[in-house]
Amino acid sequence: MTISQTQAAAPRALEAGPIFLIVLMCLVWGLNQVAIKFALPDVPPILQVVIRSGGGLLIVLAWAFWRGIPLTRRDGTLVAGLVSGVLFAAEFIMIFRGMLYTSASRASLFLYTAPFFVALGARWLLPGERLSAPQWLGLMLCFLGIGAAVGLPQPNVDPTVLLGDAMLIAGGALWGATTLVMKSTRLRLVAPEKTLIYQLAISVPIMAATSVMAGEEVTHAPGAVAAAWMVFQVAVVGFTFPIWFTFIQRYAATRVSAFTFLVPLFGVAAGCLLLNEPFTPAFAVAVGLVVTGLVLVNRRG
Repeated sequence: MTISQTQAAAPRALEAGPIFLIVLMCLVWGLNQVAIKFALPDVPPILQVVIRSGGGLLIVLAWAFWRGIPLTRRDGTLVAGLVSGVLFAAEFIMIFRGMLYTSASRASLFLYTAPFFVALGARWLLPGERLSAPQWLGLMLCFLGIGAAVGLPQPNVDPTVLLGDAMLIAGGALWGATTLVMKSTRLRLVAPEKTLIYQLAISVPIMAATSVMAGEEVTHAPGAVAAAWMVFQVAVVGFTFPIWFTFIQRYAATRVSAFTFLVPLFGVAAGCLLLNEPFTPAFAVAVGLVVTGLVLVNRRG
């Protein structure tokens, strides 16, 4: 298929197999915020993501070598790859630092507002992925949900928690921006492994420098719990990235991103069950609004 044919191709509909894998990824990502929290007592936040992304880079490089994927061919993606890598680094710095201040359940809710930023950006950058009236209603419900989570009085929410919330929302916006860069540039025409290698290879040194500047250090050997959850982040979460980027390239960005409406549910449940985090009525309203909004955004026009 030529480049012009690829550019002209309409986004494919999601089949049963990809849907199952997306749901499985949502479960893994829902546990990810809990994994960060469990590892925090022994491993500082940005250092966690350096370890995770560094391990993920080795995994993806080995995968690309095994599959014979060309990584050094000139294809006009260098600038977009650099931009994508910087956005990727900023996204994860916001997420992991934000986890110091807010709960895993709240982080899951705010981070996975990313589909709404994708939907808003698609209006201008992805002409083939315009939203219908129900989908716009979904966007409104999402922002009402964010407002409820942030603005309604809750005994477990103070200015420090709100700072963490804001950082996770920023992480969601940066995730959405990364998705839009991938879909609106020549990155959509190359193997997803190459896109991911751009992001990991560029972000790791940026995040490592940030960790040093923040004065992060490991003062003792990580215990079994922290080590196990770090392995989960590297070996399990790391393997979801190639799958995610493959789907983003093959299917409509708004459809794939919006399907992550399950992640806040998994994340909130994991935070409450594994970390004993509170589930207040105000937060329940917020979760309901955001998840309903995600379902509407995922509807066909």
